[in-house]
Amino acid sequence: MYNLAISLIQSFDELEGKDSRKADKDNGVTLSERGSVLVFLPGFHEISYMQEALAKLVHKRLQVYPLHSSVTLEEQNGVFLPPVPGYRKVILSTNIAESSVTVSDVKYVIDFCLTRHLVCDQETNYQSLRLTWASKTNCNQRRGRAGRVSKGYCYRLITKEFWKNEIPEYMIPEMLLAPLATIMLKVKLLNMGDPRSVLSTALSPPNLDDIVRTVLQLKEMGALSVKSDGRSQNDDGELTFLGRVVAHLPLDLYLGKMIVLGHVFGCLDDCLIIAASHSLKSFFAIPSMQQIAGHRSKMAFSHGTPSDSIGFVNAFKAWHSSKKTGQLRHPKDELDWGKENFIQIKRIREVAELYEDLKKRASQFNMHVQDSIQPSDYTSTHTQKFLLQVVIAGAYYPNYFIQRELDEDLAARELSGFNPRTTVMMRNMPPYSFLYYKQLQSLFRLCGQVKTISFDNTRAYVEFYRTSQDSGVLPEVSLALVLSQQSYPMELSVYPIEQIEKCAGNRNLSHMKYTRVNVDFESQSVCPAGLLSSAIDPDKLPPSHFFVVNITEVVEVGHFWGFQADEASLEMQRCLTAEISKHTLNPIPVSLYPNLRCLALYSEVNEHSSYYRAKILHIRGNTVEVFFLDFGNTAVVACSSLRELPADILLYPFQAHEFQVSGMRPSAQSIIHGNQWSSRARDRFRTLVKGNSLIVSVYSILHNVMRVQLLINTETTTTSVVDILVEEGHAVKAEESFDSKENHEVLMSLYKDMETGKYVPNSVSSSWKDRNKEEVELIDDLLAHFSKSNLTISKKRVKVFGPTSPYQSSFQSLNQKTFYKTVCIERSSINLLALNENPHDKHQRMLVAGSVSVNSSGTRILLRDTTIMPDIPGLPSLITLLFTPIMELRTNEEGTCYTGAICGLGCNSQAQEGILPEHDIELAFDVKFDVEDITEINALRGAINSLVCEGTSGTLHLRPDRISHLQEDCRERLLRLFTKSPPREAVTPRNYEKTEKWNQVEPSMRMNIVEPGGRGFVYQLHPVTLLN
Repeated sequence: MYNLAISLIQSFDELEGKDSRKADKDNGVTLSERGSVLVFLPGFHEISYMQEALAKLVHKRLQVYPLHSSVTLEEQNGVFLPPVPGYRKVILSTNIAESSVTVSDVKYVIDFCLTRHLVCDQETNYQSLRLTWASKTNCNQRRGRAGRVSKGYCYRLITKEFWKNEIPEYMIPEMLLAPLATIMLKVKLLNMGDPRSVLSTALSPPNLDDIVRTVLQLKEMGALSVKSDGRSQNDDGELTFLGRVVAHLPLDLYLGKMIVLGHVFGCLDDCLIIAASHSLKSFFAIPSMQQIAGHRSKMAFSHGTPSDSIGFVNAFKAWHSSKKTGQLRHPKDELDWGKENFIQIKRIREVAELYEDLKKRASQFNMHVQDSIQPSDYTSTHTQKFLLQVVIAGAYYPNYFIQRELDEDLAARELSGFNPRTTVMMRNMPPYSFLYYKQLQSLFRLCGQVKTISFDNTRAYVEFYRTSQDSGVLPEVSLALVLSQQSYPMELSVYPIEQIEKCAGNRNLSHMKYTRVNVDFESQSVCPAGLLSSAIDPDKLPPSHFFVVNITEVVEVGHFWGFQADEASLEMQRCLTAEISKHTLNPIPVSLYPNLRCLALYSEVNEHSSYYRAKILHIRGNTVEVFFLDFGNTAVVACSSLRELPADILLYPFQAHEFQVSGMRPSAQSIIHGNQWSSRARDRFRTLVKGNSLIVSVYSILHNVMRVQLLINTETTTTSVVDILVEEGHAVKAEESFDSKENHEVLMSLYKDMETGKYVPNSVSSSWKDRNKEEVELIDDLLAHFSKSNLTISKKRVKVFGPTSPYQSSFQSLNQKTFYKTVCIERSSINLLALNENPHDKHQRMLVAGSVSVNSSGTRILLRDTTIMPDIPGLPSLITLLFTPIMELRTNEEGTCYTGAICGLGCNSQAQEGILPEHDIELAFDVKFDVEDITEINALRGAINSLVCEGTSGTLHLRPDRISHLQEDCRERLLRLFTKSPPREAVTPRNYEKTEKWNQVEPSMRMNIVEPGGRGFVYQLHPVTLLN
């Protein structure tokens, strides 16, 4: 069908030529304009495929515009502009152009007669966009898009026979397709009787099974009470306060639930912003021709939190704050700000209007946004962010997923030991790929500054400069991975192999076809990688793995720079200073740029200042931030004070080392109250290392960073810094990564050989050195030859695959019915290509999705509006137990400990099958839970109920001070639940034998909790299974 459509578009020139000749003959008039074409396609992927196919018809002079729900307003406006003279406008549209958009100059309509409509997948109960034939009514509507101002033509890509017999007259009524939840809540709100009776009177009454399923979903989200008059009902339920609120809001029900939970936990304002943003088209602009820049802006607004929703909150607040302070007083300033930050101003204004409307509607239920100033200190800001993440998770129950376990050994080997936080991988590299390193570098120019490229066989490893002190995954790596999702392939222009080998003359070149070559952009060198791939250079090792260190700069808790404090190192510092003072220092002859090595002034209190070796980190007008290569600290100096670094001074090895403390990770308390580390943890670590004599014991050396045990030496004892931080609750002990453990074995063996005299330095043979020298010369000659601009050698285009990373995260559903289905994340999400940074941490990591749909075949699940929850052991189980309607605990065979729980809507009293089995979640605990934990969860559920219940004691009738007190109680209980001290013990998850089965607890071992007085509660209290 695609080829037929393309042939039709090509034939329009001939058709218009005939019309032109006829018009000229009849009227003496020539038709110079080429008529616009509107092609109706069923979806985004079909539009992308067609766009790629039309892009190959360069000589046909076509201006192609995609038109679907995700295009930016700027791109949409291009559809209405007249084409460049001599060009034909081709619009590739979904059914959005049937009635929502009218383009007056369309002369031709090509209709695939296909559409997609929402259906409910029977197996999973998730919505699915299914491909179907459009109705005759729809197709006739499409035909009417042509010939608005001139003669028009419509081509349907089906046979007349098929049109007559197969195409339906009308579409299925919306009542039978649309979700019934909103309609059902309106019925309950109007108190018109039970929903089944009312809806059965509709002109096209919905299926009874759909009504029952909708009632169960409303109970699951808390809009209807799970129990009605003391008994369970599947086709009706009592309207709760939550149900009453969401019925009054013009929103998706789950967004309404988020607003109510936001009120409970004191983050209502943020939840209103999220609800307004997700209810309208996204105000983030990701233009098709600037996807990397648009994605970078979206990532920047997320402030390092892997959450689409929080990205919307931060962007909206940045815009609102700029308007409030008068920075965007003029419309032009606002539009410029929008272009700079890839924000569509018209759409963010629409979000602001809806936000104000929602705020008024919420206030009618005594839910008010606090007028007080938002928290600005570090701890309050991060605590508030954690509470918001929990609220998002609570609102979107049961759309829960966990990160699949990664084979760390395999991933490390596949990436050849490179740092996954700074490196991406390319595949299918052509022979002699080092000749194309500049082309490869240019492919990544939009992502960031490339530091090195290492070629190995048919692979290339591209490493980026670290642009900040943060040790997490670089934004440049995330952006590079986005390149692999673009519709056009990544290609290199390559020379014929015969020409390359001919250029070598009599020298043998075949062994270098796929040889290992390193390109270092900092030193501008291209050279063979050598025989050994070990990350350890014995000549650069400290004499002993125990040594005293002077810490010059603390980057983060357990991450610092310093230099060895032994006499040999101090002597080297003095020699360097003396050598620099002997030189005549000249101003830098080139323009300044990041990572440029130079000499910079440094002085603390004294008036005498000296020059030291440094490199530029950031340029800020007339000043630069520099990093001192021999000390490890930073300073801001004047640009004019920098001096050129003499070549002979550069030859000395740099004296500063980067260190990270091994065997620990942040505690839950630190993660919640900070960006990984709380301000208290930071202050404590700085206090511990400041002014103390510190000894390090090197554990491993990874990516030029020494991972060490840090010891404080006093006159009486030697204490581990890790032990102190763990004891005070700032950190927990953790395993080292596979790479670190492997490196540790090599390092300890090497030190042992050095101590016993078995190690022989500089043992590389002279023949290998000669061969290496020949290869360097050969590489230089080839690069010099093929860099000549007057070469007439024909090149061919070769596709390269990537960028990829073996550390890329994949997720699986917590729900048993969809456990084995492939999980995909929408293209515009910042979590599209998230990496598993710590695969050695075996506890579960949770992802929450705002909406879930399945593909038409039911094999893949698509997630939208995703949030990756904080990396806290036990968090997925805690979140699920907290927000599930009903749960039943699992125990081991002896009944001595809890091993998991089944969560969902429960089951009928005598059955073991779930009431809504497609949404049941079977948990296998990875931390140890006890009765006290279940009691705490029940106490928090009770506290939530006190703010969202019906009657005189509910929110509607509470004074502001009472509401504030109850909110603070909920917040404190929630934080206490996640920051238990000592932390919950890690256990190996054990899958329950009878998964998905309820009523597995003996009645004598089941202790039901008495519900407090009141009605319309959202959460009933969990029963406790007694342990032996």
